[in-house]
Amino acid sequence: MRISELSATTDVPIGTIKYYLREGLLPAGRRSSRTTADYDDGHAERLRLIRALVQTGGLGIAAVRRVLAVIDDPDPQRLDVLSTAQDALTGGGGEGAEARPVDPVHAWVAARGWPTGPGDPVLEQLGNAWAACEAAGIHVDEAMMGDYADAVEQVARVDVAAVPQGAGDAVRRVVIGTIMMEPVLSALRLLAQRHVSVRQAGKPDDD
Repeated sequence: MRISELSATTDVPIGTIKYYLREGLLPAGRRSSRTTADYDDGHAERLRLIRALVQTGGLGIAAVRRVLAVIDDPDPQRLDVLSTAQDALTGGGGEGAEARPVDPVHAWVAARGWPTGPGDPVLEQLGNAWAACEAAGIHVDEAMMGDYADAVEQVARVDVAAVPQGAGDAVRRVVIGTIMMEPVLSALRLLAQRHVSVRQAGKPDDD
């Protein structure tokens, strides 16, 4: 198909498709003349994935590039696909990460028995978010954070149970699933808040 047909098939503007081509996110089409190229269903699938990562997942181009690089790796070198996926999402570098001193958040995570490492970008993200809550006047003590962690561990069990056996499929599932499920989990939380609030007020859910 021509680029105009690819655009019509995926509802992605031609200018956006050309931008993704320039950025190397979308593979080049098969050259049919000096000025035109042909695209196939694989390009359409890749384009839909990119749009989902950007629009629903909220990722920037650099993060999308990391995610696609992990998905495209024909032979993932790291056995821990969860770490591979998280590195792609956070920009973590593993060996090149710089060690940081143990802070209260690191100590809390370690005390809970969750694995951490020097320069862990996810740990840094938690620390920054926790500090931002406090700065905004939203006090979250360790007991409350522990209750949240208990609930999230159950979500994590569901996530891990859904990971396929094959390394390549596992990386794709973890990366895309983690990104695309975030809005789902957020919506479920809002619905659950409504449900609990209504029940505590002694009203039926449909009021």
